[in-house]
Amino acid sequence: MNIVLLEPEIPANTGNIGRTCVATGTKLHLIEPLGFDISDKAVRRAGMDYWKDLDLAVYKNFEEFLEKNPGAKIYMATTKAEKAYTHVEYGPNDYIMFGKESAGIPEEILLQYPETSVRIPMIGDIRSLNLGNSVAIMLYEALRQNDFEGMNMKGQLHRHTWDEAK
Repeated sequence: MNIVLLEPEIPANTGNIGRTCVATGTKLHLIEPLGFDISDKAVRRAGMDYWKDLDLAVYKNFEEFLEKNPGAKIYMATTKAEKAYTHVEYGPNDYIMFGKESAGIPEEILLQYPETSVRIPMIGDIRSLNLGNSVAIMLYEALRQNDFEGMNMKGQLHRHTWDEAK
């Protein structure tokens, strides 16, 4: 899977998303301008020591992203969509794009992706969820649909074994 952040503004969100990407084997794509320096302490602190393991690509703009990822199937995460994120089928190499925290994905871009624009349902007039939470919600649905391919599905206790519970 691939997560795309268009012009992210808050370094801690990007750091947390980077950590989620490392934990899931997901590539993170950042589209400039960024609201912070990529070496910002807040990004690295939120990503902790996982940032060095992140599969990361940075692009100057959306056009460069499209040029370097030809044929990419991109799902646009937006509160403006009519379809829920659970009502689509994600492939293992698809992209899920999120806009900047203050404004989301520009409508000019959304209009190019009406069939793959999706939303996380919310009650009432809530403007949006935290970006890191939104990425986790949608990414894990996409991973679930792909049977969590390549991911560790068995937990291990430290002092006991699960067999003791039987």
